[in-house]
Parts: sequence; structure tokens; C-alpha cells
Amino acid sequence: MADSQVLPKRGPLRSTWLRARKARTPLVLSRRPRRRLGTLRWCGRRRLRRRLLQAEAAGADWRESGCPVPRAVARRPKPEAPRPAPAAPPAATGPATLPIPPVRPAGPGRALLLLPLEQGFTFSGICRVTCLYGQVQVFGFTISQGQPAQEVFSAYTHSRLAISAVHYSMPEKSKKEMKREARTLLRSHLSRDDRCWLMKNFSPLCSIVMLEQLKTSTVNFLVSHPGLSYVFVQESPTFQINSEHLALRSVGIKREKKKNGLRLTESVLSALEELVTVSCEEVDGCPVILVCGSQDVGKSTFNRYLINQLLNSISCIDYLECDLGQTEFTPPGCISLLNITEPILGPPFTHQRTPQKMVYYGKPSCKNNYENYIEIIKYVFSSYKRESPLIVNTMGWVSDKGLLLLIDLIRLLSPSHVVQFSSGRSRYMPNLTPDYVDDMDGLYTKSKSRVRNRGFQLAEFTENLEFADEEKESPVVFTGHKLIRVQSDFTFRKTPRNRESHNKVLRDLAVLGYLGQLQPPVPRPLCPLHGLTPYQVPFNAVALRIIHADVAPTHILYAVNASWVGLCKILDDVRGYANGPILLAQTPICDCLGFGICRGIDMEKRLYHILTPVPPEELRNVNCLLVGAISIPQCVFKSQRGLEGTIPYITTDYNFKLPGASEKIGARETEETCEEKVHPKPKLYRRIK
Repeated sequence: MADSQVLPKRGPLRSTWLRARKARTPLVLSRRPRRRLGTLRWCGRRRLRRRLLQAEAAGADWRESGCPVPRAVARRPKPEAPRPAPAAPPAATGPATLPIPPVRPAGPGRALLLLPLEQGFTFSGICRVTCLYGQVQVFGFTISQGQPAQEVFSAYTHSRLAISAVHYSMPEKSKKEMKREARTLLRSHLSRDDRCWLMKNFSPLCSIVMLEQLKTSTVNFLVSHPGLSYVFVQESPTFQINSEHLALRSVGIKREKKKNGLRLTESVLSALEELVTVSCEEVDGCPVILVCGSQDVGKSTFNRYLINQLLNSISCIDYLECDLGQTEFTPPGCISLLNITEPILGPPFTHQRTPQKMVYYGKPSCKNNYENYIEIIKYVFSSYKRESPLIVNTMGWVSDKGLLLLIDLIRLLSPSHVVQFSSGRSRYMPNLTPDYVDDMDGLYTKSKSRVRNRGFQLAEFTENLEFADEEKESPVVFTGHKLIRVQSDFTFRKTPRNRESHNKVLRDLAVLGYLGQLQPPVPRPLCPLHGLTPYQVPFNAVALRIIHADVAPTHILYAVNASWVGLCKILDDVRGYANGPILLAQTPICDCLGFGICRGIDMEKRLYHILTPVPPEELRNVNCLLVGAISIPQCVFKSQRGLEGTIPYITTDYNFKLPGASEKIGARETEETCEEKVHPKPKLYRRIK
């Protein structure tokens, strides 16, 4: 037949291919015909590599299967760069081992992490970290074997944390002796299979870490609100579900890329090393370290890292908070002094603590009331005992009057070291050298000519400070400060457009973190705030004051109801009044013992209903309620479980034409104020029973 064509036979090649196909192992990676690497596109190579990695994670050794390695796996050498001659094979007779995954499941909610020297593991989520062998470092804090477990919080609102293996000193031992020692230490913590896996992959100077699931009432309360479950772990589609992924998921964490973790520049590391050395030597007394710079340059991150580094060598550090908008250990709007004895391994809303001394300023910014801001800092700073190093955190307003106010703070606090942050994205800020501070007028202080090494004259500031008796006899003479300039290279998520909304979210998280202390301890279930029993406070037992605005006396109770209130202690005795409410004419500078929510006012019985985590023994000293511009997060009103029908304190029938109706209560003032239109939203209103 003319149209037919006889094809050549491929008997030997076909039969060889069939025999190889029948001899394959049961684990089939793909039924597609094998192709050479040159004919595969980049997506095909990526798909093939993913399947091979999945096979490795499942425990299959595809290199030793019944058929040779597919040609697609072998990369052909380039003609211009011939492959060098292979080295002589090792004398060991065992099969070639594959790279092991660094994580292994160790039971429900537990995972083992094996870290070689100077290797890191970046993650998001919360967990309890225990170093079983070796030494690791988390956010600057060193965890060694035998130390208690640490609770670590790696949130998406900040740079992800990493667990890094660091070098530790060991006596001269052979690898066999080191393995024997590690096996003895691990016997009480791990099963036999886990110990065998670790000993098989053991290397000198490695670190073995146990990751355990962590559940706290504060975190459970945070993530129970809609829209906040993403703070710690964000679920994303993954094509590689292996034993490591499942083990980390059972713990409650997720592996992150290294670029999402914290990156410290050389200038930051140099400044940290110098400050730690100075603080540990204590040659010239306890140093006072003031950290300044514009917004979003990494001051708070630097402070946390510095605190953790110092806690590796000394037992406690004092911390003076002067940033009203982004406080570290308290709800926003406070100036506080704290004594820190435990590491800071998370964002501010995970470590709300009780200060040694605190004053409620009531606003997230000190603009238009600078004198009261300075007076409060003087009042809080007077409690500093000079027994441990002091870290001073300042606000990010460093232009115009903010810079003059910073100069006043330097003269008031007389720091030994000033750490000044700058970056390519921040505004220009002059170098705050001792000569510059000496020659510049502040907002309330004037420049003075001084002889070199004579010291600052602080008569106008220190006349009201209270020092110990031995310090009065031999007062400390400050001869100026040392300026340490730090170039920041942090990854910025904030822009001038979203900075205010981002900061508002962080302030709301701090308030929610404080309210999380009201929840019962785990494993008891969460209780909605409206289900908790409040304290009943008579009208004549406490005085009232609205800090941020002038309110008519007839409207005071409307402003107090359903508001965030500071529970304070004033020196005046308010028990002599028969009725109430008792109103203060001026805002006092007084101690703040905590915060709460005025969840209702009973006009018949003349009682305030206060919900607060402050213990009863402290509440006996409270005789003043201060209401400021710090507002309760709206999710507290709108997202409480168990509410049926109309939600209290919320309405959509709101008149925006009323004076002050469109004012953004609780918003932090920016350096450049601009007018913007506020679109109608569901608003909160105050209701009195």
C-alpha cells in the first residue's frame, strides 16, 4: 500500500523500559513520562523538586529505589565550565544520608528542634521554649540547658522572632563523650525513638530545643475578637505538607522566611555591645541610657533587645517610659517607671506589667500641654533609686517643639549615654552632642555657658526631686553625656497614610492585653466582659476628673459611663462628702494604680460599676477616677459573645453635625496636622441606667 509506512522495531529499548517500569518502588512520584531537564520549563522543574522534597519528608529514600535517579534530577554541566573531577569516596560503607529536617514531632503539642551552631529558626506564633542541650538565643536573651522554659510571642505586628544556636564553652571532650552526656540529659524529657533520632544527627556544639504548645488567657482573649486571630499565625495555602509542617502546626507556630525576622545593623550591634559593657562594669555608677529618634526607626525594638542583653549579665533593669502613644508595659497614655527582672520576648500587648510608679496623662500625645508632661516626668523620675541601669524611652516627635522638649528632658534626666537613631526615611535631626545641648535653648530651659567638665546646673529642675539621704550628701555630678549614633535599617510597614491607623491598632491591642488579665487562667473557658462581676463604688468614695476636654458638670456622668478610667490615688481626703459625684477643678499629678472600665452607673443607688483586674487590696487606696482620651476598643462593644438583641452603647443613629461629633477620640496627633473628612460610621454613645 502506497500510503502505509513500516515503522522500525524498538524491541530491546521497549522491553528495557518496561522492565525498569515494573521494577519501580510502590512510591510513585509521577506517572508522566520522564523528560530531560533541558526540555522542562521552570515551573516543571519547581514541581518536580517539590515532589522530591515531599518524598524525602515522608521518609522515602528515592535515591535508593529500584530504578536509577531520573534524568530530570541530574543537572547537566555547562560546556564552558566543565565539572571538576569528583573527590575520592569516603571510607564509610553506609548509604549516603539525606539532609534531615530540623524539626521532629515529639508528641501532641510538642516538637524537637535540632540547631547546628550559628543556625537559626524564624517563626510566627506563640510557644514555650526549653533548651534541653546547648545554648540558644531568642531576641537577645540567652537560654541555656537547665534554665526554666520561656514563653515566646512572635507576632505579625512586629518583626518575627528567631531561635538561634550560639557558641557555648565546653571542656575538651570527644564527640562520643558529648553524645553520652546529651543522651543522659535527654533521658528524662524524650522517648527512646526521639533520643535515637537526635543522637543519629548529633553534631558538636549543636543545641537541642523543645517547642511546646502555649495557651494563655490573655492571648486567647485577644484572638477571640474578630479580625485579631491573624496577629500570631496566618494560615496560607501550602503545597508542602510534611511531618515538619504538621509538628509545627500542633505546637501553634509556623516557619517563616529569614528575611521576615529581625535584622540588626552593625551600628546597632556596636551600640548594644558598648552599653552592655558599660552597664556591667559599673565604674561610674549605674548608667542612664536615653534612646531618641523619629517615629518608626526601631527605638522600642532596640530597647527590648537591650533589656534582654542586660538580663544575661545583671538581675534587673529600670525602665522609664516617656512615650505616651506607644507604651511598652502599660496601656497608652501613661508615664511610668518599672523594674524589669524577666526577659521581653514579645510585643507590648503580651507583657503588660504593674509599674513601680505610674501617672495617667490621659492622652497619646503631649501637644498643647507640655508643662504638665514635664512635671509628670519629674514626679515619676524622683522614684528612681539609682541601684540599677536606667533605660529611658522617648517619643518620636523630634521636630520643632518636640526637639526643644527633648533637650529639656536631657537636661532634666542627665543621661550618661544618648542613643540617637536615624534612617534614610526619617526627618533630619541634629546630632545631640553635649555641646549642642549646652548651646541650645529648650522649651522651658535656657542655654548656659559652662567650663569644660564642670557639669550641668540643674537648679530649675532638681529642686523638686527627692533623693536618698546619702545622695543628698554627695550628689552625682554629670559631666555631659556620650552620644551614640545608630543607623537604622528596619523594615518599615508604616507610611504617612497608614501610620495613624497602625498605631491605633497597637494601642487597642495594649488595652485588650490589659483587659485579658480579667480572664480566668487556662484551661478554664473565656468569660465575656459583660459576664464578669464588677465592683460597686459609691459616688462619695471617689472624685472625678475629665482630663482631655472641658465637660459641663451636668454631663460628667455621661462622659464617665462606658469609658476607660484610670484608678488613681490623690492626697486629698474625699470621704467627707455626703453625696456625689465629687468633681475636681484641676487635673492632679497623682499615682495611678491601674485601669478599668466603667461599665455602668446606677443613679438610684448612686454607684459606679467598675470592671478592673486590680486586686482588692490595691483598690482600697483608690479615691479618684480620671477619664482621658484613651478609648475602649470598639470590638469590646461589638464583639462580645452572648449578647442578644440591641447591643448596649452602640447606635447607627448619630448626628455628625453636633459640635465635636466627628472628633477622633483617642487618635494620636501627628507632626503635620491636616483636615480630613470623616465618613459616617456606627458610633458609640454613653447610656446611664
